[in-house]
Amino acid sequence: MGPLFSQGIIGEELNMFIGFLIGILFGFGLESGGFANTRKLAGVFYGYDFVVLKVFFTAALTAAIGLFLLDRYQIMDINLTFYPKTFWLPTLIGGLIMAFGFIIGGFCPGTSLCAASTGKIDGMVFVGGVFLGIIGYAFTSATLWEGLKNKGALGKVDIATALGLSDGLFILLVTIVAVIAFVVVTKIEAHMKAKHDYQL
Repeated sequence: MGPLFSQGIIGEELNMFIGFLIGILFGFGLESGGFANTRKLAGVFYGYDFVVLKVFFTAALTAAIGLFLLDRYQIMDINLTFYPKTFWLPTLIGGLIMAFGFIIGGFCPGTSLCAASTGKIDGMVFVGGVFLGIIGYAFTSATLWEGLKNKGALGKVDIATALGLSDGLFILLVTIVAVIAFVVVTKIEAHMKAKHDYQL
């Protein structure tokens, strides 16, 4: 029964190697899907391309349904998987900062690394900004951010638990929302493309 590393079935070296391979495959998938292109990534904010939303929504649902079924049929013990404690206030602020960076720069941290690895200068600049932010935080966290990073502590909690829903029901509701969202954004895409073609 998985996870394998937390039960000592595989060692740390093999665990890291598997993670390395998954990272390479993930980066290859991002590049193949065009996610190293800022126009495609920023398109979700301007209404002309929702591929990013569709792909990541699908990926999240696939992972959620897969983990749920693996746990339900006792192939995997979900309680052995790691997820960090929730601090809602710094998470909210960090999410807003990342959203602004996404809109302005056209990348998230992962896609910027993907773009930089293919030689795109804007990706390299964005990665440089990420590292500057990390270094800036590291040298100022003790004085400026110490109080903020522990605000809104909720412990280890997920959305389903917070809402008082079972995991199965929550996943079903999110799936329904995803299907509705896919239909809506597809209509928005068609409208924006028709409008663009008309203006040309």
